[in-house]
Amino acid sequence: MIDQRQEAQRVQDTKIEQKINAAHREAFHQKFPHQCEHILRLIAERLQQALRKDQDVCLPPKDIDHLSQALYNAYQIYKEVNK
Repeated sequence: MIDQRQEAQRVQDTKIEQKINAAHREAFHQKFPHQCEHILRLIAERLQQALRKDQDVCLPPKDIDHLSQALYNAYQIYKEVNK
C-alpha cells in the first residue's frame, strides 16, 4: 500500500516537474530569442578556425576537446529549448 502511494506521488511530482520545465523553456525562449543558435554558431566557427590547416591559429588538443564538448552541450540545450 505504501509503495503504491509513493509511486503515485512520484508520478505526480514528475508531471509537475514537466510543467515547470516547459515554463522555463518558454521563458528562456521569450527572453533570449535565438540565443542558443548564436552560441552554437560562435562555438562552431571557433572550432572550425582551429581545425583548418591553412590558418595560423593553433589550439592545443585540450582546447579543441573543450570546444567540441561545449558545442555538444550547447546543442543539447538547443534541442531541449526547442522541443
